[in-house]
Amino acid sequence: MSLEFLITSFIVVVSPGTGVLYTLAVGLSRGSKASIAAAFGCTLGIGPHIAAAILGLAALLHTSALGFEVFKYAGCAYLLYMAWGTLREHGALSVAKEADRRTATSIAVKGILINILNPKLSIFFLAFLPLFVSATEAAPVMRMLELSVVFMLMTFAVFVVYGLFAASVRDHVVTRPRVMAWMRRSFAAAFVALGAKLAFASR
Repeated sequence: MSLEFLITSFIVVVSPGTGVLYTLAVGLSRGSKASIAAAFGCTLGIGPHIAAAILGLAALLHTSALGFEVFKYAGCAYLLYMAWGTLREHGALSVAKEADRRTATSIAVKGILINILNPKLSIFFLAFLPLFVSATEAAPVMRMLELSVVFMLMTFAVFVVYGLFAASVRDHVVTRPRVMAWMRRSFAAAFVALGAKLAFASR
C-alpha cells in the first residue's frame, strides 16, 4: 500500500461532501451512537460504486447519457428531500435521545442512499483506483479490491471522527433554540447547494 494512495485517499475522504454533512447533522442532533450509524451507512453506500468501477459497469454509466441523468436527478431529488427534512423537526437535525436499534438502522439506510444515488462516485472510482495499480500487476482486480477496502475503512474512521466531534458539542447546540434554528437552515442550504451541484454535474 503506497503512501501516495493513503495521502490522496485521506484528502478525498476528509473533503466536505454529502456524507460528511449528513454524519455531522446526525451527530449534532442524535448523539454519538447515531453518528456512528450514519458513518457506517455512508461507507456502505460507496461499496456499490467501487464494485461497479471494478466490474467495469461505471464505464457503461459514463457512456450512457440516459443512465447518468437518471441517477443524477434521483440523487438531486433525494438531497432536496434531505434539505426539506432538515428544516422540519423530524428531519436529519431532529433532536432525540441516543438512537435505538431501529432508529440506527433508519439512519444507516439514509446514509447508504445518499451515496448510492450519486453517479459521480462510480466515475470517480473508475478513474481513481487504476492510478494505483501497476501495469505489471499480476492480479489487478485483487489489488483494486485491497485498495477499495482500505479506502472504505478510512472513510468510516474519518466519518466516525466527524460524527463524534459533532456529538461532543451536541449539548451546547441543542439546548439553544436559536442556534438549532440557524443550524437547520445552514444544513438545509448545504444540502440544496450539493443537490444543485449534482444537478449541473456532467459526465
